[in-house]
Amino acid sequence: MKAAITATAKYLPDGVITNFDLERLLETNDEWIRSRTGISERRIEKDPSRATSFLCGEVAKQLLDKRGIPATDIELIIVATMTPDMLFPATACLVQGIIGADNAWAFDLNAACSGFIFALNTAAQFIESGAHKKVMVIGGDKMSSIVDYADRSTAILFGDGAAGVILEPADEGYGILDAKLYADGANGKDHLLMTGGGSLHPATAETVEKRMHFIHQDGKQVFKAAVTAMADTAAEIMQRNGLNAENISWLVPHQANQRIIHATAERMGLSDEKVISNIANYGNTTAGTIPICLAELEEQGKLHRDSNLVMVSFGAGYTWGGMYVKWQ
Repeated sequence: MKAAITATAKYLPDGVITNFDLERLLETNDEWIRSRTGISERRIEKDPSRATSFLCGEVAKQLLDKRGIPATDIELIIVATMTPDMLFPATACLVQGIIGADNAWAFDLNAACSGFIFALNTAAQFIESGAHKKVMVIGGDKMSSIVDYADRSTAILFGDGAAGVILEPADEGYGILDAKLYADGANGKDHLLMTGGGSLHPATAETVEKRMHFIHQDGKQVFKAAVTAMADTAAEIMQRNGLNAENISWLVPHQANQRIIHATAERMGLSDEKVISNIANYGNTTAGTIPICLAELEEQGKLHRDSNLVMVSFGAGYTWGGMYVKWQ
C-alpha cells in the first residue's frame, strides 16, 4: 500500500517586503538581488502574535475544508519547521489544538529546507504500514523571526509561509512511489546555522549582543553544495524509476535560488515549462516551499491523474533528498 496526496493547501501572510524596501535597509538593489537569486519580493507576517503555529493552523483548516472531513478523522499531524513557536511543546501539538484533531497524535520534524520531504516520507510509512489512514503533513516557517535585516547575505532570501497536504492510502500504482534522503552533518554543520538559543548557547545577554539568534550562512559553500546535491538527487530519482524528460510532468524543487532550480532542471533535461518556480513572489519559505508549489499547481488545475512529479530539496544540516510521486 502506498500513500497518496488527497488535498493541498497553502497560507501566505499579507505583508510584503520588496527588493526596493530592502534597498532602504541594506547596501543592495533590486537588479542585484534578482540577478543572483531570482527573488523580487517575499511575504512577511507582521503581526508579532502570529507565530508558525498560526500559519500552519490556517493551512490545516483549509485542508480539512478541501477534503470535506472533520478534524477528528486525522490520526497524525507532522509539522516540518525550523522556526517553532517555542522549543516545546511541538508546533504540531499547537496545530492539533487549533483544529480540534482530538484523535491525532502530533510531532515536529526539523530538517530545515528539506523538512517537508523528510516529513512526507515519514508520514507515508504510517500509511504504508496500515497504522493510519489519514495523516496531515504541513511545512511552514516564519523566517522573519530569525532573519537579521542588517545582514545582506540572508535578509534578501527568506520569507514567511506554510502549506501542507493530507495523505491517505493510494490506488494501486499511484502515490509516493520512491524517496531517497540524505544528511551530511560532518560537512554541513558550520555553513548554515543559528548558534544561539539551544543547549550549547542558551539565551544570554552575550548571545543577543553577538546576534547569535539569527540565521547565519556561508552563501558560497551552501550554493555549491545545493547545486550538486539537488541535481544529482533528481537524476538519481529519474534513473531509479525509469523516468525521462518526456514522461516527467513537473519538477517541484525547493525554492532557494533560481540558479539552483535552473541547474537542476538542466541536469534532468527539462524545459522551463515543466518546472514550477514561485521564488520571485515568495523567496525561500524553507519547509514551506515545496508544499506551496504543490498547492499552486493544484489550484491552477495543472495536476492530473498520472502526472509524474519529482520533488527535490536541500537544506541546513546538510539535509537533502528527492521523491517521486504519481498523482492520483
